Amino acid sequence: MPEPHTHYFEVELHLKGTGRKGHIDYKMPVWAPGSYLIREFPKNVEGFVATDKAGKNLRAEKIDKNTWRVYSQKASEVKVKYKVYAFELSVRTSFIDASHGYVNGTSVFMYPEGYQKQSGELVVKPYKDWSKVSTGLTSTGNFTYTFPDYDVLADSPLEIGNHEVLTFTAAGVPHEVAMYGPGNFVPDRLLADMKKVTETAVAIFGELPVKRYVFIVHNLQRSGGGLEHLNSTTLQTTSTSYGTESGYNGFLNLVAHEYFHLWNVKRLRPEPLGPFDYSQENYTTLLWVAEGFTSYYSNVICLRAGIITPQKFLDTVSGSIHAVENTPGNKVQTVSEASFDAWIKSYRPNENSRNTEVSYYTKGTVLGHLLNMELMNATNGAKNLDDVMQYMYNRYYKQLNRGYTEQEVKQALELVAGKKLDDFFRDYINGTKTPDYNCIFEAAGLQLVNLNAGNNQVNWGATASPSDGKLIVRSLTRGSSAWQAGINVQDELLAIEGTRVASADEVTAALANYELGDRVQVLVNRSGKLQTLEVLLLKDESVRYRFERVEAPTSQQQQLFEKWLHLK
Repeated sequence: MPEPHTHYFEVELHLKGTGRKGHIDYKMPVWAPGSYLIREFPKNVEGFVATDKAGKNLRAEKIDKNTWRVYSQKASEVKVKYKVYAFELSVRTSFIDASHGYVNGTSVFMYPEGYQKQSGELVVKPYKDWSKVSTGLTSTGNFTYTFPDYDVLADSPLEIGNHEVLTFTAAGVPHEVAMYGPGNFVPDRLLADMKKVTETAVAIFGELPVKRYVFIVHNLQRSGGGLEHLNSTTLQTTSTSYGTESGYNGFLNLVAHEYFHLWNVKRLRPEPLGPFDYSQENYTTLLWVAEGFTSYYSNVICLRAGIITPQKFLDTVSGSIHAVENTPGNKVQTVSEASFDAWIKSYRPNENSRNTEVSYYTKGTVLGHLLNMELMNATNGAKNLDDVMQYMYNRYYKQLNRGYTEQEVKQALELVAGKKLDDFFRDYINGTKTPDYNCIFEAAGLQLVNLNAGNNQVNWGATASPSDGKLIVRSLTRGSSAWQAGINVQDELLAIEGTRVASADEVTAALANYELGDRVQVLVNRSGKLQTLEVLLLKDESVRYRFERVEAPTSQQQQLFEKWLHLK
């Protein structure tokens, strides 16, 4: 990276022991495991050249979108050089500028086809003014690292620059926190809380399957999110997020989420998610377990670690439920379909996505809570979802060393519950039926109260924002007043019953003059033509839930309530 301000990494790949090969295919992955979208990383490659050990040029040609064929002429060693343009700072991509470099393996490192299992050495040559490299790879000194195979190289991001390095020990294992960018965190407090979070996660499985762990944290003006890796993670947050209770707890929730992936996904995984095919989609119907259960546990871990209060935990659970139930797509797409179609839908939303899709993160979280309560109720509080995760981790990762199927997830849940869960899987995982939440949570003496019950608000359903002085419709909610009346995305809203509207607030003010069941005339500009549409004002049926205790809970309800909220 001799000129970081130009946003290029320069890569050399030396491959030895190739003497029997007439040609070698070098492939650049097209996606980053953990982020289910084809990102076409080869588009950033340029200047590909190949030579033999003596420096003689070898003929090379690109044979498809992510493959460069080198006619090696049975050379004993082949050297490949190429450059990668890296100027997208996300947890899924690579980035370099004058302040630092970040390498996400699949977007920078090619692999020679057929040699993925070969061990190797990575030499990093930082820009002359930079002095630090943070990565989960094993160091042999002088910015040189070893890797047992390509999968580990690809799954070990690197932070390169002059970042701050913090350390703590959890469960007897050293943890490094590489902090790029300024942040308003208090180091001692942050490290103490990260230690609580990580050790709480370890306690779920009873072991920490790494000898070292690295957090790469990007403190940015705007951003957020994380991506899991084999023994590290990359987290992005805003520089000021640590200064508020919600921001600070949100960051620790992100820490818990990505750290839990150490077990769930990186080791215990759905069958299609490893070994990876880096050249195309790897389909699974189980992201509601891989990601949804991880989101479930990020909240559980923060509760058990004392990061959030029991009331905040309950509010988070109820919030997840009403988020799912207020999504029209929840009645259209099953959570298993959402998992399978992540490649073409989840990362490519449009104005109609909310009407046709459900998040496998959010609904998977809700399913985790429902299944946990089913398990606790079925076993009188003796078992919970922890027991399922422990069983699956030991069986499929440690004993069988393979991924699991949906049927095996169901079998593990039924084994712990001591009963069949056919209806649950049919209705809520492979179906779109609304769960009877109160029936399930009654086991812990709780009921969900809809705070919107009795409201007579209008379900207008058209989201609009100004653009070049025009109020443009951006999205519509399925079944809403605007949807039923035929208002379209990209329509310009001009007037409601003759009153000019130029902002969302003015739309709200104009509608406040009418009642449910009224019909109002809405003037729109559609592709240069004025149209008047009659809109029947329908009731807003959205829900807003809060948990409340039942009167006079039984001793068993009280026991489950206390166990669930970690009160004893």
